[in-house]
Amino acid sequence: MKLLKPTYTIDELVARCKEGERKAQEVLYKLLASKMLGVCMRYAADKAEAEDMLQNGFVNVFRKLADYRSEGAFEGWVRRIMVHSAIEYHRKYHRSVQLMEVTDSGYEPSVNAAAIATLSAKDLMGFIQELPYNYKMVFNLYAIEGYSHKEISEMVGITEGASKSQLSRARAILREMVIKMEDKRYGNAG
Repeated sequence: MKLLKPTYTIDELVARCKEGERKAQEVLYKLLASKMLGVCMRYAADKAEAEDMLQNGFVNVFRKLADYRSEGAFEGWVRRIMVHSAIEYHRKYHRSVQLMEVTDSGYEPSVNAAAIATLSAKDLMGFIQELPYNYKMVFNLYAIEGYSHKEISEMVGITEGASKSQLSRARAILREMVIKMEDKRYGNAG
């Protein structure tokens, strides 16, 4: 059995994983698992669900490793697999949740710029986590992962209009959450 030296690069680890070396797979998993769990958490209802998505995602990573062509960042390639794993998990276990178009009333409460400036990334991620699952998925795919509405519609199996509507509604809900936080923080609750 070959011993791994602690200074292997990602490319060296990937090469060893392609050769089926278990220790290299373990090192690669440990290297990326916490970041990828963060990706999965954005799509999951809770940590246990995110961990399931993570495990399924890494099974797919190691299964598809031969397809990786070293074009672009390996971590980005793994991230895309994790996102697809989360979507597949949703399809399998959340079938009852329907992604559909909603009409937007056009009303958008205003948010104080100071409230947004004091909003931490942790607060924002907490708010996103509280979104209904369908809104959370579309918001994450569009605003965080950078997919277009066309790509989202193909990935999730909805229309582009439904994707746009879900994003609009998610933003409105997030805006309301920020306003409520602002009201609590500055004593304007009423």
